[in-house]
Amino acid sequence: MTRPSIEPFLVTAAQMRQIESRTFAAGMPVAALMEKVGQLIAARIQTAYPDGQIGILAGPGHNGGDALVVARALFLQGRQVQIYVPLTGLKPLTDQHRQYATHLGVPTVEQVEPLKYCAVIVDGLFGFGLTRPIEGSLAADIDWLNRSEVPVVSIDLPSGIHTDTGAVMGTAVRSHRTLCLGLWKQAFVQAAALPYLGESELIDFGLPLADIQAELGQPPTIQRLTPAAGLAALPLDRDPTAHKYKVGHLLLMAGSRTYAGAAILAAQGAKASGVGMVTLAVPESLRLMLVTQSPEALVIGCPEQDGAISGLPDTLTLDKYDAIALGPGLTTQAAILSLLAAPIPLVIDADGLNILAAHAPVERLRQRSAPTLLTPHPGEFQRLFPDLGEALAVAQTAAELTGATIILKRARSAIATPEGMLWINPDSTPALARGGSGDVLTGLAGGLLAQLLTSQQLTAQASTAQAAIGAVWWHAQAALYAHQRSTVLGVDPLTLAAALSPALRSLR
Repeated sequence: MTRPSIEPFLVTAAQMRQIESRTFAAGMPVAALMEKVGQLIAARIQTAYPDGQIGILAGPGHNGGDALVVARALFLQGRQVQIYVPLTGLKPLTDQHRQYATHLGVPTVEQVEPLKYCAVIVDGLFGFGLTRPIEGSLAADIDWLNRSEVPVVSIDLPSGIHTDTGAVMGTAVRSHRTLCLGLWKQAFVQAAALPYLGESELIDFGLPLADIQAELGQPPTIQRLTPAAGLAALPLDRDPTAHKYKVGHLLLMAGSRTYAGAAILAAQGAKASGVGMVTLAVPESLRLMLVTQSPEALVIGCPEQDGAISGLPDTLTLDKYDAIALGPGLTTQAAILSLLAAPIPLVIDADGLNILAAHAPVERLRQRSAPTLLTPHPGEFQRLFPDLGEALAVAQTAAELTGATIILKRARSAIATPEGMLWINPDSTPALARGGSGDVLTGLAGGLLAQLLTSQQLTAQASTAQAAIGAVWWHAQAALYAHQRSTVLGVDPLTLAAALSPALRSLR
């Protein structure tokens, strides 16, 4: 029987400690697990860095013990190895590995500088659970390491990174590669840690699934968004008898005289989603331009004041739409509050969020009879929920408080549902740091939601969560696809929208 993937699991230091405690209590010797982990790391380093000398930084805890097993394993394979142990007071098991390495004749150094001749340095100073800032001579050693040109591979986490928040504890190692042990730690999806992690990969050393689920729940409330989950959220299987009226009709309300481009970009995202029909509502003065830019859409001109939508046309009947997406480029002068009372699923972004923030957002959202998907960046989130702070779980709190599904757009975006679930997308690129990228996401999410609602396979609330998961994952994958074929500077919003279809094709 194939073991289920552990990629979705995401743990705090306390949770990881409890899971390991369960495993040890069941009879797994700590020494045996350390040997297994060290051998797995050594094999990975041997593959990634087949030539040259290996430097080993070993701390006083079990992370240092792992590093010393790596040192011994590589030395016995004929590699040149140098060990640096900067601290005294080693844990007993770690000290045993140090003594045995000395007995075997593995060279040691008394300072970090001699490691400058190494092909790679293994950082085994501290693993998960660090709570105190790194100071003094050890901080100086890390600063030297960061200034050197030697690649660094960190075991579990770069030393100095807080396991849960990703914060730098005084100073931290800037790794070229981090080998996360057992289960992904929450730091790997935190913006503060990203500059220190380098390329990251998970070393699965076989923690029992029962022990993981006993601590995290089944399913766990906080998960990494995996490619499998992202693909599963998309409406990729379409009935062979389908026609445009059976695969979703989206009303997209966007744009103003000042921000006409936002409507174009949101429409591009909706078009790429595969939704059957898009009706684009824009200020009347933009209607003819949008017809030429989005010929696949039905473009409706709306009454306007000072270049912003002042209301919907009297002839517009909302109940024929499966979903409504609004906000990109509207300006805060747009008259959209009446739409909050519509019994139709809503996707709200940008100026839609800013307008909502000024009109008792929690109460208005809780009064809605249909699902709502909010897509704020951190500034918009703070305007909506000024009392919630900025921790990882704030999106969960806001979703439970309002009954809305929330995409909190960050370097690693989070998706929270009213039921308390939180998914965090671990794969993205700073190429998305461009004005208009969020407009594409709004159209994409709206188009996916309209399609999922027509499938009738899920409840409206579940369809909203799936649309959010699928949109965030697909949007990021398209950005990565375009980034790889251009540069981090080359992914403008139109390029991003154009990459959605080929990126999905390559991933399938």
